[in-house]
Amino acid sequence: MTTASTPASLTIRPVEARDRDDWQRLWTAYLTFYESSVPAEVYDVSFTRLLGNDPHDFHGLLAEVDGKPCGLVHYLYHRHMWKTENVCYLQDLYADPDVRGRGVGRALIEAVYAAADAAGAPTVYWLTQEFNTEARRLYDRIGTLTPFIKYNRA
Repeated sequence: MTTASTPASLTIRPVEARDRDDWQRLWTAYLTFYESSVPAEVYDVSFTRLLGNDPHDFHGLLAEVDGKPCGLVHYLYHRHMWKTENVCYLQDLYADPDVRGRGVGRALIEAVYAAADAAGAPTVYWLTQEFNTEARRLYDRIGTLTPFIKYNRA
């Protein structure tokens, strides 16, 4: 999809083995934004899982502009007690600051929507932090804010 602000050269494609350095750079920037980090082992295991063929593992897509990776998304399918079909959880979404506002995030989310539809999982959901106002402007246009509040184990 190309809009007036979307770069004509934007492509969305699955993560491949050759993408390790670009993927790690993008995911590190995502984690840094959320003031988080993970050990090297998590990078290794996560990337291996992205390349695997286990349908229960995460899937990954990269956004490229002019052939340069500039965004990523991770998502997985899981069962839901209130539905007969699987649902899709979009866990990580990131676009480099220099491409924000140009349709990269929207294109990545829409690619997940399309993948979920193709997999028979029409429900797609994600979480974000309240302070993520720039991304929330996009989310408010292409998703529905729910009243759920997240808790973690104490």
